[in-house]
Amino acid sequence: MYEDKTLVCKECGAEFVFTAGEQEFYAERGFQNEPQRCKACRDARKNAARSPREYFTAVCANCGGEARVPFEPKTDRPVYCSECFAKMRENG
Repeated sequence: MYEDKTLVCKECGAEFVFTAGEQEFYAERGFQNEPQRCKACRDARKNAARSPREYFTAVCANCGGEARVPFEPKTDRPVYCSECFAKMRENG
């Protein structure tokens, strides 16, 4: 029913493919217009609207090392560095 279409990005002028699967997705969601920007330009536009994340420094409750986290740590809950957190997730 749908066929891949080659479109031109209005931001950078590059050609990109609007795949049959993407067209079907757009139709299911009721979107009327085709995309006007390539994936790279859409992603750049989304990221430009976001403010940079603020990170906080804490002491890892497991190894005592530095843990940088995207939330303000509370004293009543432990905080783990990325390595210790990953190990805990692996072990369940």
